[in-house]
Amino acid sequence: MTPYLQATALGCERDGRLLFEHQALSLGAGDMLQVSGPNGAGKTSLLRLLAGLMAPTHGEVRCAQRPLWLGHAAGIQERLSAEENLAWLCALHGAAPAVARAALWQALAAVGLRGFEDVPCHTLSAGQKRRVALARLYLPGSPLWVLDEPFTALDVHAVAQLEEHLARHCEQGGAVVLTTHHHLRRRPPAFAELALGVAP
Repeated sequence: MTPYLQATALGCERDGRLLFEHQALSLGAGDMLQVSGPNGAGKTSLLRLLAGLMAPTHGEVRCAQRPLWLGHAAGIQERLSAEENLAWLCALHGAAPAVARAALWQALAAVGLRGFEDVPCHTLSAGQKRRVALARLYLPGSPLWVLDEPFTALDVHAVAQLEEHLARHCEQGGAVVLTTHHHLRRRPPAFAELALGVAP
């Protein structure tokens, strides 16, 4: 079976500083890879390379399908409602153009935003804004999710719910690569960790 994602001899420099080099990885159905390391080690840069948002200094990334990318920031439009943001984000990331309104509302309900569908996002808390972005994970889309600190600003219940959802996605044939300082309690069987260190 063709992997969703492959990287070989991957290296990255930022502002004249080598963040990492000689990184190789392969993610297929059922895999979850947690990228860890201290601040400045290149975790976000690695995820951006894997998502095709940056070009590597060395090496190559091959992706069988366009991944669903969720960055460190919530990445939502403050003036739009939760529903409008979700529809816009789905279109931006190549989701089917005819995502039904009911499906968007179900996704928002799944992340605890029932009753907030038509509320402008500038009135939401930081955690609620994060949930608007995370609702994309409850819509049909790419089997490969690239997530940068997805647990940011979430409460304990939301963290446990997201852990369960990520693990279930892998167990149903999807794949996840993520950065987090959070200790994952719920992991799929095919879990691995890649530790990056600060380059000299």
